[in-house]
Amino acid sequence: QVQLVESGGGLVQAGGSVRLSCVASGRTFSNYAMGWFRQAPGKEREFVAFIGRSGRDIYYSDSVKGRFTISRDNAKSTVYLQMNSLKPEDTAVYYCASFRGGIYFNGEGYDYWGQGTQVTVSS
Repeated sequence: QVQLVESGGGLVQAGGSVRLSCVASGRTFSNYAMGWFRQAPGKEREFVAFIGRSGRDIYYSDSVKGRFTISRDNAKSTVYLQMNSLKPEDTAVYYCASFRGGIYFNGEGYDYWGQGTQVTVSS
């Protein structure tokens, strides 16, 4: 059974930093690209970042480019999201997901999701 478990969320002031982690189990982590998505209250889920199986292919949404960094450690079956220069509009539940194919910024291309971790940015 595939499981994704996020951690690292919390309350942070605007301009601060947070690092999210997502540990995967149940299949060979290095065989799958991974993504981060987020969902704010009353809004649709949106793509944040994508990382290929080896870590070479990386994509970001325009809203986080230059502030967030996605990375992975295949030996630890973990994907990270380093979030810097946080803004109140970054407040959301953040989800990691395992990519199965298709369009990387479309949630339908992901087959397994974590339970989410809340990030709240105060102004």
